[in-house]
Amino acid sequence: MVKTLLLKAELREHAGSKHAAKVRKQGRIPAIVYGHKEKPMAISLDARNFVERLHLGQRLLDVQIGKKKEKMIVKDLQYDYLGKDIIHADLMRVSVTEMIKVIVPIELKSAGTAKDAHEGGIIEAHADHLEIECKATDIPETISVSVKEVRVGDALHAGDIALPDGVKLVSSPETLVVTCHLVAAAKTTEEVEDEMPATPEVISEAKEAEREEKEASEDKK
Repeated sequence: MVKTLLLKAELREHAGSKHAAKVRKQGRIPAIVYGHKEKPMAISLDARNFVERLHLGQRLLDVQIGKKKEKMIVKDLQYDYLGKDIIHADLMRVSVTEMIKVIVPIELKSAGTAKDAHEGGIIEAHADHLEIECKATDIPETISVSVKEVRVGDALHAGDIALPDGVKLVSSPETLVVTCHLVAAAKTTEEVEDEMPATPEVISEAKEAEREEKEASEDKK
């Protein structure tokens, strides 16, 4: 279960990229709050506190705007062109009793190994997240997927993954998550040369001159 975090927000009176840039220079992150059929609200959050809690995997927040406190979840984050710093956040109002849909990252357990690892089997991940539905207070930090028993030739789909109690899969059950396959052995130099197409013989200038001289001698006879 995700713990709540209290963040004190400030209302933003102006919109636009110039104002947002000014907010970020003040050490805050511009954000939009929506949901529960209320009018979207422009706010800003302390960047340090917000980012620290995100790094801890916290998604459910208690946000205080003025004297009013509401529960919210992080629905979307926008990063700078380097993909490093958060430049904007979308927050959605929620209640502790309603079911909500969220995207949660997948965490592979024993990643990179498989039951047939001694035979050259390796794990390949095909998805890094799943969409689920659950109560706001039951959002898992990650979806844990064990690959310990996966053998060469096996494939795990979203529908094969055991989810925590109270969590329902929204992504297609056919979504490919993990496969296990053999690593192709490196070919030797001899094998590579054997597979190369034969190259036509290149007639050198010397050989060409020798051939012409021989033909001329035969003509004189």
